[in-house]
Formats: sequence, structure tokens, C-alpha cells
Amino acid sequence: MERTQQTPQSAALTIERLLQFATQNGLIEQLDVYTSRNALLDLFRLSEPFQGEVPAEQLSSPVGLLEELLDAAWEAGLLEENTTTYRDLLDARIMGLMMPRPSEVVRQFWTLAKTQNVEAATAYFYKQSIDSNYIRMDRIAKNAYWLAETAYGDLEITINLSKPEKDPKEIALLKTLPQSSYPLCLLCVDNLGYAGRVNHPARQNLRVIPLELDSEKWYLQYSPYVYYNEHSIIFHEKHIPMKTTANTFYRLLDFIEQFPHYFIGSNADLPIVGGSILNHDHFQGGRHKFPMEKAPSEKSFSHADFEGVKAAIVKWPMSVLRLSGHNKQQLYKLASKLLEDWRAYSDAEAEVLAFSEKDGQRIPHNTITPIARNNARGEYELDLVLRNNRTSAEHPDGIFHPHQHLHHIKKENIGLIEVMGLAVLPGRLQEELADIAKLLTGEAELSREALSDTGHPLHKHADWIAALLAKHGASLTVDAANAVLQTEVGSKFMDVLLDAGVFKRDDAGQAAFGRFLAAVGFAQQ
Repeated sequence: MERTQQTPQSAALTIERLLQFATQNGLIEQLDVYTSRNALLDLFRLSEPFQGEVPAEQLSSPVGLLEELLDAAWEAGLLEENTTTYRDLLDARIMGLMMPRPSEVVRQFWTLAKTQNVEAATAYFYKQSIDSNYIRMDRIAKNAYWLAETAYGDLEITINLSKPEKDPKEIALLKTLPQSSYPLCLLCVDNLGYAGRVNHPARQNLRVIPLELDSEKWYLQYSPYVYYNEHSIIFHEKHIPMKTTANTFYRLLDFIEQFPHYFIGSNADLPIVGGSILNHDHFQGGRHKFPMEKAPSEKSFSHADFEGVKAAIVKWPMSVLRLSGHNKQQLYKLASKLLEDWRAYSDAEAEVLAFSEKDGQRIPHNTITPIARNNARGEYELDLVLRNNRTSAEHPDGIFHPHQHLHHIKKENIGLIEVMGLAVLPGRLQEELADIAKLLTGEAELSREALSDTGHPLHKHADWIAALLAKHGASLTVDAANAVLQTEVGSKFMDVLLDAGVFKRDDAGQAAFGRFLAAVGFAQQ
């Protein structure tokens, strides 16, 4: 792409408009404007600021102004390539020049928490993360979202379209870049202010809030690609691997005591059933009521050694035991005991084995995905989702993982967010579902021979398409076809969760769930 002639006054005016946005939204104060303006002029190699009158305006987002400046940067030769990755690196640098220092953000956060409440503090911090373009709301808005009615309530379905794809040139470049171990991962606090590189995002506009959990230092930040309202990441100060232990439950309960309006949860700590980042201990939280939280209790239990704690099996596709009570210590101790008991538990009839042997090593298979919140009764509440990561010849990706016939919709790990009933589906589905809708309306036709070609984008859906056409025909309206596909994808996601459930939802599976609870000291009420 050829660079056009730079227009300094146009870029200078955009800088003034961006400074106006920053002051209006509290990113900087009036005295800071001089420093920020001069830093931006230096960045864009401009000798002086805009001299005319800046139009008065109230913008809800800086994105449009940033796009203008990034275009100017390309014209001025400040971008190596005019690709999304290089633009994003400069984008964060620009916004980082118009933000308070991390320590100032922390002071303001805790001042609001003390003088008003912690909800006001998180509202301030969340808005700042959006206004600074750290949270990319313009891209998040591209995600498809709908509710799917199922036997377990309305599941939330999203198709993730917010993360931009790499340019082919960048993909080729990545193979030639030297390996870097700084920062060690995307969750390390060293990312604060980091300039980034082609294979690591810039973080000059990142801010974090330090807090203590179980007398250890942790940090709270928001996810740049939020999947739900106030999607938070709470990460350990040190780069240490995730491990679900008794301390995990104490930390979760400690967090909801400090942030009573948020839930918090942890991915499991084993491969297949764990999250995508297992090398840095972290939790996810936020202000959202997931379908699992809305799910009712089915059977109530009690434990003789923990009289102050209520327990119940949740009506949910996966195997969930809900503990609740006012006594934090009792709840923590029972959850810890349950984790220890589950790690050692086997039931061959239910295909649950706690350990296997490989090359003389004992491989653990049982763990828990825990979620904590304050419930409507003012109690602490823990949802403990039982997980097992065994594989078999029939199910090499995992016995309690989406089985192969569902991989055309969801193949990836079922982590914390999916466990709670929010599907995060791959972006490829957007176009694939649109093409399938054309088959259901009769706008397009596709032969079985074409679908049998492994290179065809709909090949993976061939059996599903045949079933859909047999059930619904090929003369639906566009709206009806889209509604059918949303319902059917929701049904597929329900089946994904059912596959991931350790104790199945049939009589045999629920009897096995009951055997486990009885074995660890619970009695049905």
C-alpha cells in the first residue's frame, strides 16, 4: 500500500479532539493536557499543535479518532505495515499517553471504595478500561449473541468475532521472530505499560488493581475482549501454575467478601478440562448472572460434620454440587474436604477413575471447577463442578469432553465460562451458519457429493445439514431458517455440556452421583 501525503494540521486537530475526549471522560485532568499533547506531537513528529478552534463534541468512544490518527501514522511512515496488529500496537501507545499513572488509578479506586462503595470503584475502573480502548467494545459488538431455550433454562450462545485475524505477512513473520520470555505470559503484571510486539499485545493502556486474597498479593484487571459484563481477571502476583487446592476456595470466598457484587470462579487445573492458560494462577469474575446460577436445586443434602452448610445437586447438564451458608470457615472446610475426597474417588461403573498409570507415573484425573458468589439470601455460595479428564480409544479427546459428533460446533476445552452456560463458539461458524441458512431457504443447493469433499467449508456439518433438511425442508423464510439454526446450535451446546458432565443426567448417572455423595458423608434430606 502506498503512503499518501501527510496532512499535519488534520492529525493535529484529531489530537486535540482526542485530548478533549480524554478530559471529558476523566482519563486526564486539565493540567495533564499539556504533557499529553506534547507527547502526542512528538509521537506524530509534529512541530506544533492545531491552531484553530476545536469543535465542541461529546463522543462515546475514542475509536473513530484513533482510526484517523492511525491512518495519519501510516501516511507519515510511523507504521511498519498498515495491518491490524501494527495499528493495535500504536493504538495502545497513543491511549497510554492520555491516562493517569497506575498508582493514581489505584488511589482513586480505593478512595471511591472507601467513600462510596466498591461498586462505585469497579464502575469507575470498568469505564476507564473502556474509554482507554483497552476493552475493545467496537470489536466486541461484532460478536453474535442469542439465548437458546433448553431443558436446563436459557443457555447463552456467542460466536466470537471480536479477535482480529492475523495478516498472512504477520503469520510468516512470526515464524522468524526470536523467542522472548518477557513478559512470561499475558497475565504477568510485567505487562503493565509494555510496548508489545507482533506476537505480544501492547499494554500501555492497561491498569490493574492490587488486592489481597488469603494474605497473598493478587491483581484485578478487565479482559480486553469481555465475554460478559465487567469480565474480570484476577491473577497472582507471581508466575506460578494454576492448582486447585483448599486455598483456592478460601481465596474465592475472600474475594466475594471484598467484592460482594461480583462472582468469581476458577478454571480446573488439569489439561482437557482446564482453561487455556494453566501456567499462571488466575480466576475470572464479573457482574453477570449466568444460566447455571439461575438453575434450581434438585436434591438437598446435609453433612453431619458441617451442620451450618446446605448442599444440593443443581439441575444442570454437568455435575454440580451447590454449597451455601453464612459461615465462611465451615463452607471453606467442607469444600476443601470435598475436593480431597473427589480427587481420590473412583467409580468404574460410571467410568470415573481417580488415577491411571503411565510410564510408571500416577496420573490424576479428578478435579473441580469452583464458582463463588453471594446469593439472594445473603449467604456465601459455592458451585463445585466435578470434572474428570480421562481419555479412551473411543473418546481420545476426553470421555467427559464434547464427543466427536459435536466437534463441528464445539471442539475446544469446556472452561469456566462454558461450564456456567455461556457458549463461546469459534468465529468460523458465522459464515458457515449463514451458508446453511441458504440451504434451508432454498436460496442455495448443495449435493451430497459436494459435502463429501473434505475441503468444503461445510463438510464437517454434512450429517447435521442432512438432518436439518429432513426435519425442516428447504423452503423456510430467512427469519425462520435463522431461528431454527439458533435453536439447533443451542441444543448442540446443551449436548456439549451433557458430554462434559461426569455423572450423567439419566437414572444410572444420578444414582452414581448419589453414591459419591454418600461415600463422602452426605445424607439426602
